Parts: sequence; structure tokens; C-alpha cells
Amino acid sequence: MSAETQTQRCGRFITLEGGEGVGKTTNVGFVCDWLSARGLEVVRTREPGGTPGAEAIRELLLDPSRDAPWCDDAELLLVFAARAQHLAEQIRPALARGAWVVCDRFTDATFAYQGGGRGVARERIETLEQLVQQSLQPDLTLLLDVPVALAAERVSGRGAPLDRFEQEQSTFFESVRQAYLERAARSERFAVIDARPDLETVQQAIGDCLRERVAAWS
Repeated sequence: MSAETQTQRCGRFITLEGGEGVGKTTNVGFVCDWLSARGLEVVRTREPGGTPGAEAIRELLLDPSRDAPWCDDAELLLVFAARAQHLAEQIRPALARGAWVVCDRFTDATFAYQGGGRGVARERIETLEQLVQQSLQPDLTLLLDVPVALAAERVSGRGAPLDRFEQEQSTFFESVRQAYLERAARSERFAVIDARPDLETVQQAIGDCLRERVAAWS
């Protein structure tokens, strides 16, 4: 983190990433509870979304009933439009006042879904990343990793209607997973969590990671 960013931020920024069916939503709650139990102000949020305007964009992106699919460029720009508003309205103000922000997905998801899944060039995503985020990056990214076949079983087991992304083919999700793992291998801010076991085991691993990272930040 740059010296400029450190002076502008007091809180910490934690993201949870992974494909469909890895348990992000459940474990975002676990992370928030873990931090709150230690007396920290925690802001729970998600992407796309987090603000009324960004949530409206989320609905557009996930709606499976559109007559024509979004082209790749439109999808990418919608994602970053939602992120720009999310950062301005919620994430940056929360960090500035010393809150810890826990976000269900962030820009790593864009590199995985639009980059890995859709095939958008990394350089195009990086240009928008710099424009919208400048130097802001998560302090810790928990990547919940599950083989695609198991993840698909979990999504199917929910019995809920599938959104536009959940309806993609397994080859799409294999590319998404590979993109995530490649990013994790290049950055120390990532912690890859094996999300195949039972929930208690997964949350034990997350708790161990949080204890290690938070101690290092103290």
C-alpha cells in the first residue's frame, strides 16, 4: 500500500471471492461477526451493489430474462459504473472513518468473470481499475475455492431460479476458477481457502487466516 493511501485510510478492506456455490455469502457473515466480536466497526457490502444505484445496476447485470445479452464491453462498463458509485458512496467513506469493510466480491471478480470467463483483455480491465480505484486495493482477499462440478451441485441444490451468470456453462466457470487461482498465485494479499469441507472446517480455516493477518497489521 502506498504512503498516500495509508494516510487516507484508517480502516481495513477485506474481500471474499470465488465462483458460484463456494459459500461466499455465508462466510461474509462469519467474517463480519468475527471482526465485530473484537470491537471493530464493520461494514458489510457486496458487488455489484452496495448502494441504491449500484444495486439497480446489479439487477440489470443478473437479470436472465433480457431478450438480448449484454455485449462484453457493456457488461464490463456496467460493473465498473456500479463500483465507482460503491466506492464513492460507501467504501471510501467507511474506510476513512476507521471502519472495516467486508465485501462480497470486488475487482478480482471482474478479472475472473469478465477477463477469464468472457475473455476480455486484462489490459482493458486494468485501465478501468486504475480510473475507478486509483491505488485502492483490498488488504486481504479470501478466495473460497471449490471444483466447478461440486459448486454446480451446490447451486442446483438451492432450488432457486438461476441468474444470468449462474446459467453459464461449466467451461465458463472453469475459466473463472483458473483466473482466480492465477491471480491468487501472484499476490500475497490472497489467502486461498479450500471450501470443499463442511462449514465448520471452512470457517476454522478462515478464522485462522484472520487471526494471522490481523495480528500482522497490529
